[in-house]
Amino acid sequence: MAAGNEWLHGYLEAILDVGSKTSKKQEGKHRITRFDDKQKKGKLFCPTKYFVEEVVYSFDESDLYKTWTKVIATRNTRDRNNRLENMCWRIWHLARKKKQIAWDDEQKLTNRRLEREQGRSDASDDLSEGSEGEKEQGDTNISESIKDTPIINSDTQIWPDDEKSRSLYIVLISIHGLVRGENMELGRDSDTGGQVKYVVELARALANTKRVHRVDLLTRQISSSEVDSSYGEPVEMLSCPSDGTGNCGAYIIRIPCGPRDKYVPKESLWPYIPEFVDGAFNHIVNMARALGEEVAGGNPIWPYVIHGHYADAGEVAAHLSGALNVPMVLTGHSLGRNKFEQLLKQGRLSKEDINATYNIIRRIGAEELGLDAAEMVVTSTRQEIDEQWGLYDGFDLKLERKLRVRRQRGVSCLGRSMPRMVVIPPGMDFSNVTIQDPMESDGDLKSLIGPDRVRAQNNRNIPPIWNEIMRFLTNPHKPMILALSRPDPKKNVTTLLKAFGECQALRELANLVLILGNRDDIEEMSTNSSSVLITVLKLLDKYDLYGQVAYPKHHKQSEVHQIYCLAAKTKGVFINPALVEPFGLTLIEAAAYGLPVVATKNGGPVDILKALHNGLLIDPHDHKAIADALLKLVADKNLWMECRKNSLKNIHRFSWTEHCKNYLSHIEHCCNRHPTIRHESVPIPEEPMSDSLKDVENLSLRFSIEGELKFNGELDSAMRQKELIEAITKRMVSSHNNDSAGYYPGRRQGLFVIATDCYNNNGEYTESLQSTIKNVMKTGSALGLGSIGYVFLTGSSLRETMEALKCCQVSIEEFDALVCNSGSELYYPWRDTAGDTDYESHIEYRWPGENVRSMVTRLAKLEGGNEDDITEHVGIWSSRCCSYNVKSTAKDCTFLMRILM
Repeated sequence: MAAGNEWLHGYLEAILDVGSKTSKKQEGKHRITRFDDKQKKGKLFCPTKYFVEEVVYSFDESDLYKTWTKVIATRNTRDRNNRLENMCWRIWHLARKKKQIAWDDEQKLTNRRLEREQGRSDASDDLSEGSEGEKEQGDTNISESIKDTPIINSDTQIWPDDEKSRSLYIVLISIHGLVRGENMELGRDSDTGGQVKYVVELARALANTKRVHRVDLLTRQISSSEVDSSYGEPVEMLSCPSDGTGNCGAYIIRIPCGPRDKYVPKESLWPYIPEFVDGAFNHIVNMARALGEEVAGGNPIWPYVIHGHYADAGEVAAHLSGALNVPMVLTGHSLGRNKFEQLLKQGRLSKEDINATYNIIRRIGAEELGLDAAEMVVTSTRQEIDEQWGLYDGFDLKLERKLRVRRQRGVSCLGRSMPRMVVIPPGMDFSNVTIQDPMESDGDLKSLIGPDRVRAQNNRNIPPIWNEIMRFLTNPHKPMILALSRPDPKKNVTTLLKAFGECQALRELANLVLILGNRDDIEEMSTNSSSVLITVLKLLDKYDLYGQVAYPKHHKQSEVHQIYCLAAKTKGVFINPALVEPFGLTLIEAAAYGLPVVATKNGGPVDILKALHNGLLIDPHDHKAIADALLKLVADKNLWMECRKNSLKNIHRFSWTEHCKNYLSHIEHCCNRHPTIRHESVPIPEEPMSDSLKDVENLSLRFSIEGELKFNGELDSAMRQKELIEAITKRMVSSHNNDSAGYYPGRRQGLFVIATDCYNNNGEYTESLQSTIKNVMKTGSALGLGSIGYVFLTGSSLRETMEALKCCQVSIEEFDALVCNSGSELYYPWRDTAGDTDYESHIEYRWPGENVRSMVTRLAKLEGGNEDDITEHVGIWSSRCCSYNVKSTAKDCTFLMRILM
């Protein structure tokens, strides 16, 4: 034979070697066992012998002879070798089909028994009152009993489906990245990834849930020429309102924040957070009033919950939650402390370099703030609670459990509060998922290779993305190892490529397909993305992987499901080797198409694989472990089919319908811990139109004018008309010339806050108080008459404050607001000195007054002092401001101490 037929030589030698050592009666399962034994003994695995073994024991001599006849019909030596390899791969696929039929018969009774046993045994897991983080994590091996698998009960109606009170308004916030409803540019950069898809689909799903009236997804408006013009549109509709239901649907609301003509990465957005808070606040207030006028008879419909996604949006949600007195929910997606540890573990960057690159310290601070303000934290897995949120100062699993138990028993928590951690896995939209029988003919795939390949590429029935992937591969029939992510260092694609390049057995057994976002020119991409792609190209060349690895430049979001279908057709495997994966939505997507998975053991995949039983976990830092796991799933056809069947059987547990029901039920439970929202619009008193038309001829009413009177006290008709015109004209001229005409309390251009308490030794106000107030008001008047308002802030009570201002000969009406009792009370003199109930409910939230009162007398008393050294001054005591008489032993005098509790 010619020297070029080395591949054929290998097959002939394999036939002789295998034929002399094995028996035709051996089953495929036993041969896989022998393969595993050889691996354990340290012997090299030969894919050629493995495939020949399949051929020898699956077909008789006539089948082999027909194959050989087709091969020798090819004249060109190189084409002959390629055709031989492709033909043998096709024979191998047929062999797998034949063995699968027998395997299905053996497993039929077992599967039926397992399905009956599964039932609803664990349906109560998701409805338990205990924190999700307290539940034990089980082994993630796919052979684990299904009864130990945590599931999401899809049958239990935990959120009512009735139409009553369908007026919930929900606000979601996701600031960074490029957010739009259609043609999402996932993978375009490190900020536009799975979180964008998650929040968009969550908004749509919530809008389609019973009793939800409107959902707003707030994000940053970007008018830069660097991105598509759609990201500059202020409003985008995500879902149309349902006919006859009266709901408004879901919308993306883009709020200006930061430079208008520049796309800012998330690491640089922090200085613009206050601007976003102001814009979001104005939108929510206006929308609440508009919704109230539409469906609530004029009463504002305030948000049912404000949900921040990621650290930046969590900080925004914390500020809005406090200002609006609305419950806050936080989803971290990716946590700063955990990322910090992983980057340090890699050893490539120092602490200073990490902070300079990722602004990690600022991000961690925002996460602590969000954690402190949140009523509830939504996580995707229990591992996220224990190993990620457990790193933060604002959360302790054991303490959270104790606080929850104390609240349930009605025992004081002594001012301590922690958010409740709940596990609600993300959902998936199954509308585009089409499952094909794994045993059906792969005619589409066959048409893409061989002599009909060119004609197939012109076939409109073949997805274009298939042609784009196939053009990279010498032998497209091999199982496809699919990795789909953005080109980000933490996605760890380079370690995957190293694992594939250094494992010769895996290279001969499978192809590798890398879907790494979209790119035109690597040099124009961000530093992180370009460095990853350049490293990928270098590794391809280093290991000479041309023809074995596909890395297309472009793909559409609508083509992702076709990529999964192609991987499933080739009996391939999906892999997510990320250093840390908060959840792993791509794992759910791959499972929906029946693909077994290999995933990182750090993060959400732990719980996903425990629920689905469809793959293996690996250490993302160990490239040999990655190669071994991939080789095991691709080579063992029985294991591959078992994982596929488990995926399709259990995937219903991850749906948006179930996610929303769990989500709203948990929020409803948390709302009981939050004060009732007391926001009310203060209507401007107006005279009813019917009353204003009464006695219309008595135009002299409300006007102080002088004129000729008739005997009945009325003005002459001509005089009345003349004086009326003069009065109106005078009023218009006065309004035009007076700068203060458009300013009044609540509508000022600026505020001067006078924070002072001027006492003498007897506790009486001094003359300096009067001079201080007069000087500040004089300065404010010079800046603009009426445009500046004044707020008086004091530690005194309202009664004491009014007496002090009276003594200083200062009218209380000159102030827009009075803040008394050390900031615990807010009054408006222009509203008859009425207290602000909104402010009261705002500071009432998590108010630790009870604990402060019990601790003050113990902590403030001097060591060795008498019991009467500190006593309560009940006369000026208020609900949230304690007053104490403190006796000084050194000077034998008594002074007043006030504490804002």
